[in-house]
Amino acid sequence: MREILGRRRRLRLRRKEGAARRDAALTFATAWQWPVLPGAGTAPAALPDGRGLGCACHDPDCAVPGAHPFDPGLLAATTDERMVRWWWTSRPTAPVMLATGGRAPCAVSLPALAGAKALVALDRMGMRLGPVVATPTRWSLLVAPYTLERLGELLYSKDWVPSSLRFHGEGGYLVLPPSETGAGQVRWERPPSPGAAAAPWLPDVEAVLDALVEASTGAPDGGSRLAY
Repeated sequence: MREILGRRRRLRLRRKEGAARRDAALTFATAWQWPVLPGAGTAPAALPDGRGLGCACHDPDCAVPGAHPFDPGLLAATTDERMVRWWWTSRPTAPVMLATGGRAPCAVSLPALAGAKALVALDRMGMRLGPVVATPTRWSLLVAPYTLERLGELLYSKDWVPSSLRFHGEGGYLVLPPSETGAGQVRWERPPSPGAAAAPWLPDVEAVLDALVEASTGAPDGGSRLAY
């Protein structure tokens, strides 16, 4: 009896989580006009102890288990309500992936520990931030769309940028809450305004990059304040 009740509770929980991901994907796509698609998701991993989750793409060396497009590919990302609803009705546990660039948000990401330090430093500087996505391994600061050409010019103009930074721009992707990947839960560290009918405000990438460089430099030992 306990086993049956446990299965029912797990089934209800999965349905609730699936509904939350579908509703989030629909908000991103239809209310905010952010193109989304389902991520690969997870599958039982053949680990030495027989436990754990790997990527449903079945690549044992997958760098981001569950947190990348697989089927369909990135080019299928859409804001079409019917398509989004069908995807998450068919695959309710699929992570929600954002296709970055174009008219969609881009992002600057750091390792989780460095990201936590960065947010403290940027708050002290009075930097206004948009939504921030957190996974157990990386934190991503959403920024306004930029082109690869503009990013190249910004990076070229800097004497130095933290080597831990990654840029998610044109042709890139980012996993959004509420999702679960092989690395764990994906959540909002800085959430969008609750119930916002319009897409959240996003800072310019140049302002965020300048603030991160400023927050990183000048450590007493000559290193980076955002070292992790």
